[in-house]
Amino acid sequence: MKTEDIEYQDGGITMRGYLAYDDEISGHRPGILVVHEAFGLGEHAMERARMLAELGFVALAADMFGDRLQPRDFDHAIELITDLKANPTLLRARASAALRTLADHPLVESELLGAIGFCFGGTTVLELARISNDFDEGDLRGVVSFHGALTTPEPAEPGAVTASVLVCTGADDPMIPPEQVLAFEKEMTAAGADWHVIRYGNTVHSFTNPEADGSLSPALHYNELADERSWVAMSNFFDELFE
Repeated sequence: MKTEDIEYQDGGITMRGYLAYDDEISGHRPGILVVHEAFGLGEHAMERARMLAELGFVALAADMFGDRLQPRDFDHAIELITDLKANPTLLRARASAALRTLADHPLVESELLGAIGFCFGGTTVLELARISNDFDEGDLRGVVSFHGALTTPEPAEPGAVTASVLVCTGADDPMIPPEQVLAFEKEMTAAGADWHVIRYGNTVHSFTNPEADGSLSPALHYNELADERSWVAMSNFFDELFE
C-alpha cells in the first residue's frame, strides 16, 4: 500500500491531506474522500483511508482546518467546527477543494467519486451532498455519514441532491435525536434525493472510533458491532453505486 501526504489549497490556506491506495492495482479506480472528526485529521481518518485502499479505492483523508491542525482540547475543537458549520458556504467550499484534489489524482476515475465522514466529517459530507448537482455530470455518486449531525442552516433545494445518501447513526445518540433524523428524512425527500438511514440500537455518538471510551462524555462511546455493521453497509453502498 502506498500512503503519502498531499497538499492542496483553499482560499489561500494550505491543507495537508493524507492519500492512500493499493499500488499493486493497475489502472483507474473510484476515489473516496474521508472527512475527519472534530479533533482534526488524525489516526482514525487515516486508518479509514487505508481501509478504503484495501477495498480497491484511492482514498484522500481531507484536512478541514488547515496545516493539519490538531485542536488543543475539546473546547477548541468545538469552536473550530462550530465556526465552519455556521458557514455552509465556507464548509462546502473547503470540502469541495479536497474532492477536486482527489478527482485530479492520476489514478482516480474522476466520474466515480464518493465521500464518507465521521461526526463533524459526517456533517460535512452531507453538505457536499446538498450541492452535489453542482459537480460535473453527477461525479459525486454518493456520501456516507457516520454519526454526523444532520442539521444545516441551508437545507437542500429540490433537485440539488444528485448524490445518493447513506446515514449511519446511533439510535441512542443524544446529539442526533429522533426528531433530527425525521427532519433530515423530510428534507431529503423534499429535495428528491435517493437516501436511506440506518439506526443502530444500543449505540451512541462516535461509535466507529475505538478511542471513544466515554471519558469525555458518556455520549461518546465506541460500539464494535455498530462499527462493523456500518462499514459493511458503506461497502455495499459503494459497490452498488460504482458497479
